[in-house]
Amino acid sequence: MMQLYDYVLSGSCYKVRLFLSMIGKDFETIPVDYYPGGEHKTPEFLEINPLGQIPVLRDGDLTLRDAQAILVYLAGRYDTGRTWYPEDAETQGQIAMWLSFAGGEIMNSSAARLHDMLFYDFDIDKVRAAARAAFRVLDDHLTEREIDGADWIVGDAPTIADIACFPYVALSGDGGIPLDDYNAIRRWIARFKTIPGFTIMPGIHAN
Repeated sequence: MMQLYDYVLSGSCYKVRLFLSMIGKDFETIPVDYYPGGEHKTPEFLEINPLGQIPVLRDGDLTLRDAQAILVYLAGRYDTGRTWYPEDAETQGQIAMWLSFAGGEIMNSSAARLHDMLFYDFDIDKVRAAARAAFRVLDDHLTEREIDGADWIVGDAPTIADIACFPYVALSGDGGIPLDDYNAIRRWIARFKTIPGFTIMPGIHAN
């Protein structure tokens, strides 16, 4: 069975759990004591992922790190309807752009969360400001999409772009970043929670 090296409080791991639930794919969870145990930095785990990061997915002989890469793989292999990662080059390019955004700019929200919850030594004002700037980009994009009659980041249905961006936006309050000023994002979050297979994690509720 597919195995996911997982930490329940990680938004990046949550992306993978979310998508596996939404495509109805069974998997085994292998808990990683990220905090306070620091298991992701042990020699044993570094043999699995030399970057010392989670999540890691094992599917047969394949081992993949990075949540965004894992989403691309799962969509390509297990989404028979090709709705989550459509095959046309234009849509794939747009999705790739937002996957990069999710793994880059939006991660400032993760840094703020790590600072507030796990006492990481980040410049909290800097990462919060960067997260707000990223949210403004996303909110403006979603507003334009709504004007055009579209509900999702790319295309006419949810894609892995939505999956990738969702967790650390929805968890922003854990890092002291309220979403009051981002109306389109809040509407998008509400829509996202209606996707069949949606699951919760600590800090993200069903309603």
